[in-house]
Amino acid sequence: MSQYTQETLQELAMESSFRIARIRGIDIGVHYTWLLAFGLVSWSLAGGYFPQNYPGWGRPLYWTVGILAALMLFVSVLIHELSHSFVAQARGLQVHSITLFIFGGVSNIKSDTEDARDEFLVAVVGPISSLILAGIFWLAAQAIPGTRGPLDASLNYLAIVNLMLAVFNILPGFPLDGGRVLRAIIWGATGSVGRATRIASLVGQGLAFLFIGYGLFQILEGDFLNGLWIGFIGWFLNSAAEATRRQVAAEEGFRGVRVADVMVADPPMVSPALSVRELVDEHVLRAGRRAMPVAQDGRIVGLVSLTDVKHLPQEEWSRNSVGAIMTRPPLRTIGPREEISRALAMLIEQDVNQLLVVENGAILGMLSRGDVMRFLQLRKELGLEAAAGRR
Repeated sequence: MSQYTQETLQELAMESSFRIARIRGIDIGVHYTWLLAFGLVSWSLAGGYFPQNYPGWGRPLYWTVGILAALMLFVSVLIHELSHSFVAQARGLQVHSITLFIFGGVSNIKSDTEDARDEFLVAVVGPISSLILAGIFWLAAQAIPGTRGPLDASLNYLAIVNLMLAVFNILPGFPLDGGRVLRAIIWGATGSVGRATRIASLVGQGLAFLFIGYGLFQILEGDFLNGLWIGFIGWFLNSAAEATRRQVAAEEGFRGVRVADVMVADPPMVSPALSVRELVDEHVLRAGRRAMPVAQDGRIVGLVSLTDVKHLPQEEWSRNSVGAIMTRPPLRTIGPREEISRALAMLIEQDVNQLLVVENGAILGMLSRGDVMRFLQLRKELGLEAAAGRR
């Protein structure tokens, strides 16, 4: 499963993960849920698949082969994701990281594909790589003299599971690779990436409900674990497809909107000599401000926010100045003529709550996540979101 700009999966990739390698400038990370998946796969192979299909090995060998096969499965998933990332880099896209998690992998590609051709190539290479791996493992298994041994069993298992990964990922439902291929085809035919994404997301949700329904059927038939797993996959696909649909609606709502249209103009500034207690009483509680530029002698020297205040114990508010807790330059800035979608991407990617709006060295305003969300909410209440979605 590949990921381009979808915020939900992006946050998953960034949080609760640790880096294990770096390949061609791409950080390779492991999310904590991968450890759970690795344990479950190893257990199911050592306690179920291999004993049922290859009896007589003994428990230690089953566990050894199960763990190694599970590890190679996740190496296969990593190769699948690397294929997405390498093609993306070849097409001029910026790839920051790959994270393995319980459902597979997420490629954190920070910039969007600019045309349907790039989208198609980046998406389709994943299932192709899994199909190639399936062929390699199968040919390797055929080349081994004799049968039913641990190596032969592992290679056959990896051939089967990579074939299943290829088939699963090519299903035409967003956010699967097949859904992205479908989006690329519709995008190329209609010229509208928004319409293509909405259609692919709806197909993805339909596919997700089929998974959920089949999972429930399996549970009713007595296969609780498999049914629960299939249903959980369906739930995940539905959530991701719905998040993508909402993201597209938001992006269409932002079309033509500039930072200057949403920012808070001429924000009040505070002195670095002001005490934190005075800042809280006069500006945070009384005026409801969450962040303010800090100026001295007409020059911006920092930015103070509610987050900075919360890091200081309350009993020290009176004894410390704003200058002691503020965030110092370089500060995150953006121009007033930038599109609001670009500003939102900066807020998310740089993990900040506000940006200073600057032009020719002068501060014109401030833009926060809350400002962007309020703008979207007003559009929704006025029915403008639905109008954008029909375009």
